[in-house]
Amino acid sequence: MVKNTAVGRKKFWHSFRFAAQGIAAAFKSELNMKVHCGLAVIVIIAAAVFRLPPGSWMLLLLAITLVLAAELLNTAIEATIDLVSPEIHPLAKKAKDTAAGAVLLSAVFAVITGIYVFYHPVIDWIAVLMS
Repeated sequence: MVKNTAVGRKKFWHSFRFAAQGIAAAFKSELNMKVHCGLAVIVIIAAAVFRLPPGSWMLLLLAITLVLAAELLNTAIEATIDLVSPEIHPLAKKAKDTAAGAVLLSAVFAVITGIYVFYHPVIDWIAVLMS
């Protein structure tokens, strides 16, 4: 049996559109997503200003991606729980709190990564300013 490749390609590209719609919806509805994106932009600008090496860029981009992906999963889990269990339930709370914990864990990793990557460049910059 031969699949219609034109239909397959169309479905493939639609999946990207649906994913982009999901990211946009999370950005519009979730304050934390806006905060994470804003901080990501600041970090990227700082990395460019300090002319960080490629390895440092990769660490920063990994941390940013991890936080944003965790926030998207948290948003999806919360929406699903709200749909399935609109009333307060201990298991719903546990699921939401656990998903939020994943975001917190990834954000802590991102902060530690930022300290690791920016520590020496910032110290060197301060030393130049002080001299």
